[in-house]
Amino acid sequence: MALELNLKGKTVLVTGASKGLGLAAAKGFAAEGCNLRLSSRDTDKLEANAAALRAAHGVNVRVYPLDLSQPAARDALIAACPDIDILVNNAGMIPGGSIDDVDDAAWRAGWELKVFGYIHFTRAYLKLMRARGKGVIVNMIGAAGESLDYDYAAGAVGNASLMAFTRAIGSRSIDYGVRVVGINPGPTDTDRIGFLSRKKAKEMFGDENFYPQFYKNYPLQRPASVDEVTPTVLFLASDLSSYISGAIVTINGGMTYRRQR
Repeated sequence: MALELNLKGKTVLVTGASKGLGLAAAKGFAAEGCNLRLSSRDTDKLEANAAALRAAHGVNVRVYPLDLSQPAARDALIAACPDIDILVNNAGMIPGGSIDDVDDAAWRAGWELKVFGYIHFTRAYLKLMRARGKGVIVNMIGAAGESLDYDYAAGAVGNASLMAFTRAIGSRSIDYGVRVVGINPGPTDTDRIGFLSRKKAKEMFGDENFYPQFYKNYPLQRPASVDEVTPTVLFLASDLSSYISGAIVTINGGMTYRRQR
């Protein structure tokens, strides 16, 4: 049996699409012949990415430079892109640190973009997709919602909330032809993990170049690549996953249950 994703011609909205996993997902969907609606705060990167995707794949790409931590901006994006087949909720950056390190303002700001942003978009697009009887919502969450690290309190609790949200909504949405699924990437080789690792190495060792020390206990002694995550996004968004809803796939090499040696 040949596995064909049959995504060609679908319209996909990806938030947080200027870099990292959002951009990787956009590239994957473009390669499958999907039309794209891309949003993030970085106008220049969005425009450059869109031009490259159009040139490489001949697909229709529109960009929406918006601060999606603002409810009005989220509403504007929904109004501009009502007819999408697939939503990839990806925009979010919750600050690291313990409960003592992250004050109320930073905690609320991080959750406004990611936790409440995902909920806002899911609520709106579930209604639109339900009216058409079809659609897929993919929530890019994060494996910190499983490991619940004291030193990543806001992110761990936020991700755990989104895991519960995805399971709750996806358990019933399939009855209306709409699937809601989640992906929990572990540490992935993006600009964010590189920045955080170098910062931590500078603080601990006085030299940011010692950051590979943190990867020694990772599976395969490295973070995942974006190319090891993107195929799962495409698979879950395709009709090959037509009986998958309310489920979350973790991609971290088993790190959640890995004992430190």
